[in-house]
Amino acid sequence: MRDITAQGQTVEEAIQNGVKELELNRDQVEVEIMDEGKKGIFGIGSRLAMVKVIEKENSVKIVTEYILDVAKKMGAEISLEAKEEGKDVYVQISGENLGVLIGKHGQTLNSLQYLTQLIANKQSEQFRNIFVNVGDYRERRYETLSNLAEKMAGKALKTKSAVHLEPMPSFERKIIHAVLSENEKIETHSEGRDPYRYVVIKPAR
Repeated sequence: MRDITAQGQTVEEAIQNGVKELELNRDQVEVEIMDEGKKGIFGIGSRLAMVKVIEKENSVKIVTEYILDVAKKMGAEISLEAKEEGKDVYVQISGENLGVLIGKHGQTLNSLQYLTQLIANKQSEQFRNIFVNVGDYRERRYETLSNLAEKMAGKALKTKSAVHLEPMPSFERKIIHAVLSENEKIETHSEGRDPYRYVVIKPAR
């Protein structure tokens, strides 16, 4: 984050001078008033107002710069679009050699998403959820998990025993739970500790 100390005849003028110097808009900064200044009499004893203008943390900028840097180091030529919706930041990645960013079963992508979230929230006062997608991977993964959920539910009913899935991040486990939530013959829950937490599918009692 950048900050600057600025002066002006009034506090508001000092703020505007600082905002202009940082090349930002007023809503992109926070202000600390250091000295409200003094008009004086006929200019005698007057004192300029002084403020500290601080650039607000920009989650989208932080996320974008971090992912671009990681991708470059991994040899992937990418472009990305990032948008902020409330507490959520969505990142869509496109480009060449994207497989290196996805990894086996999306493990690399999930790790990238997790690390990006840590970076984005390191100094932020408001927690941000970061969602990173490469091409249409998340959509394809959702379909894969949905099919897996149905298949394993069928196996659990056929064998009349619990089926343990492979460890998954929380947002993927939620997909399994959601897909099977309306199946009255099936119960699901998660066991284990992250990052090895997994879903258990079993016949309902």
